[in-house]
Amino acid sequence: MTPNPIQDESRKSYELPRTLAWSGGVDGTLALLDQTLLPHRVKNRVCSTAEDVWNAIRELCVRGAPAIGVAAAYGLCLGTRPFRRQSRDDFLAKTREICAYLESSRPTAVNLAWALGRVSKAAQSHPSASVGEIWDAMLAEAHELAREDMETCRRIGEVGAHLIPEDGGVLTHCNAGALATVAYGTALSLMYIAREQGRKFRVYADETRPLLQGARLTAFELSAAGIDVTVLCDGAAASLMSSGKVQLVVVGADRIASNGDTANKIGTLGLALSAKYHDIPFYVAAPRSTFDLSLPDGGAIPIEERPEAEVRGGFGVDVVAPGVRCFNPAFDVTPVELITGIVTEVVLLEPVTAKNIKQIFERGA
Repeated sequence: MTPNPIQDESRKSYELPRTLAWSGGVDGTLALLDQTLLPHRVKNRVCSTAEDVWNAIRELCVRGAPAIGVAAAYGLCLGTRPFRRQSRDDFLAKTREICAYLESSRPTAVNLAWALGRVSKAAQSHPSASVGEIWDAMLAEAHELAREDMETCRRIGEVGAHLIPEDGGVLTHCNAGALATVAYGTALSLMYIAREQGRKFRVYADETRPLLQGARLTAFELSAAGIDVTVLCDGAAASLMSSGKVQLVVVGADRIASNGDTANKIGTLGLALSAKYHDIPFYVAAPRSTFDLSLPDGGAIPIEERPEAEVRGGFGVDVVAPGVRCFNPAFDVTPVELITGIVTEVVLLEPVTAKNIKQIFERGA
């Protein structure tokens, strides 16, 4: 895998720390950039077991739906590696067990189950192979997922870069950039490609309570790319829109139902409502792997609720009175009626309808 490549308007190369990387061949390990330490410390967490990967996903060391999926794919390889000398049936049973375990780390991002399904299918697609050969095929599939993610995110940017307003303002929420994927990102990919094309614009990044992914991560990577970025409190977004400084809102997604309802970081629904009121286009950027066609609408999307402590005492300082409860859903669902369009790696879906969504899967890759 290559580093996360970002270029400024003069095409001078920048490199962010790599979100994830496998090293060491069949006996290798998975290095994950520990995003809980950014922007002040750049440190990798090295994973050699499925448990290591589960903890890294759960603790948000690695986050962002595409990156979670790729990390889990490698986690399945790590978890099954000690069982390569078992019988085929025992090995496949262990594969299913570890898949279920890794899926439990975070329930909302559909890329997690999708990527694990891809690697599991590779394990079952070689009926005459030895268990060692089956495991090799699983690792090869995980490598392919990582390569595909980088290419897919680049294509998302190419499909949607024209939406970035010349000399305008773009508002985004949470982090849907290179740090949430193998490279480029989803929502931020539009900005990186627009920058390559010479367009000038400014980005407003919600800080994204309670864990500040916008302030810590989005601002970190955009500033590293030389892109004009300003951080604002989540509660200031509506006021900013009313000022006329925002011409576009673009966010990522963790799961999209078959009708277009979209789950993303908590606070996204409020942005969509405000954008609708102020007549500002609201776009979602996501690969086809983020769609869950088994769900009829957003009401069926499972919403992860995280520990109260993240709200009560973010970054080690309690700000809520003892005994007061805290509500901490990690995501909310934006109904399709509030979404102007969805930028995928193959097409810009606009308007967003169940029929149009179905067509992007019928047309093939």
